[in-house]
Amino acid sequence: MNDVSSEPGARPLRVMALCLGNICRSPVAEALLRRELAAAGVEATVVSAGTGDWHVGRPADPRSQTVAAAHGLELGGRARQLGAADFFEQDVILAMDANNAEDARRLAPHGAEARILLMRDFDPQGRGEDVPDPYYGGARGFEDMYEMLERSARAFAGAALEKTV
Repeated sequence: MNDVSSEPGARPLRVMALCLGNICRSPVAEALLRRELAAAGVEATVVSAGTGDWHVGRPADPRSQTVAAAHGLELGGRARQLGAADFFEQDVILAMDANNAEDARRLAPHGAEARILLMRDFDPQGRGEDVPDPYYGGARGFEDMYEMLERSARAFAGAALEKTV
């Protein structure tokens, strides 16, 4: 995978969490990936983005902030849209659902280097499934989202440590 290594002097793994608007799923995934990769001892940079531009510049949805805070995470940053440079600046783009992955593949410029995978490709309880968008639902949907993302982030960190991603 693009010369990624946790050896001293090697460049950090570069990971992006991707969803539709970058206010619900991907900010939580970003925080969880950052935490789990650090806990596994994998040097990494983690960012997030959305395929759409509706929420650019806005903070994470208050319901995502609430569920993250309940689990000891703080969500920082502002929503941004996936751009052409991201396909060269990231090693892995972890899409929250099949539509996000398909959109990313469609938007990828010629010669793009980032691997586009589903976040739940790493979830032992739902490999290859979507992380449902909780935007139009209630608090339970945000908690379910958190649990899926936490399992996936932990398993991704293990795979990154073993250099199988």
